[in-house]
Amino acid sequence: MLMEKAYVRSLFDGIAYRYDLLNHLLSGGIDLYWRRAAVQLMTEERPERILDVATGTADFAIAAMRSGPKSIIGVDISEPMLEIGRRKVARRGWTDRIRLETGEAEALAFPDASFDAAIVAFGARNFEDLDKGLSEMCRVLRPGGRIVVLEFSRPRRFPFRQLYLFYFRNVLPLIGRFISRDRQAYQYLPDTVMSFPDGADFLMRLGRAGFSSLRERRLTAGIATIYTGVK
Repeated sequence: MLMEKAYVRSLFDGIAYRYDLLNHLLSGGIDLYWRRAAVQLMTEERPERILDVATGTADFAIAAMRSGPKSIIGVDISEPMLEIGRRKVARRGWTDRIRLETGEAEALAFPDASFDAAIVAFGARNFEDLDKGLSEMCRVLRPGGRIVVLEFSRPRRFPFRQLYLFYFRNVLPLIGRFISRDRQAYQYLPDTVMSFPDGADFLMRLGRAGFSSLRERRLTAGIATIYTGVK
C-alpha cells in the first residue's frame, strides 16, 4: 500500500502536538515496553552510530541511548514532529549525541555504510515505498550492521484477534479523533495496520532488501512485532 508522502506529512504535521499523549494513551503505555524490548535486541552488537528512520518525536532515538552509542541521527518528513523531538532531546542534555533532521526513508542523505544500526518504530507502514525505504536502510548500514523494525501487527489467536480488531477499527479512531480533533489521522492508523505486510510477509521484504539472519519477535499477543536482520 503506497502512501502519498504529502498526505502522510500533512496528517502528522496536524497531530504533532498530541502525538505522544495519544501514543501512550491508546496503547495503555505498553509502547514504552515495546521500545525497550526493541532496543535490547539492538544492543547485542553495541552500535556506535545509529540511524532512526521516521523518528517522529524521537521516542525511539531517546530509548536507543540506553545502548550507549556515540551518535544517533533521526530523520522524519514532519518538521513539527521533529521540533517536538528536539525539545525532548534538549531537556535530556543530549543535543551533542542526537541530531534530528528532515529526511525521507526512500532517499536517505547519507553515504553507504554510514551506520552500525538502523531502526524504525511504527514508521515503516508510513513509507511511500516500503521496499525502497528498506533498501535505503540496508545501503547506509555497514556490512554486519543490524536493522530493527518495531511495527504494529495483527494478532492471530481467537478471541484476542477479534477483540483487537474491534478496538482498532471502532474504538481507537473515536478516541484519537476526540483528543486530536483530526478526523482522518486515527482512521489512517487502523487502515495502514490492516494493509501492512506482517510476519513472514515482512521478513520476505527484508530479505529482498538485502538483509539476512531474519528474526521476528511478537509482543503482547501479536499486537506489535520486532523484526531484525543483518546486512
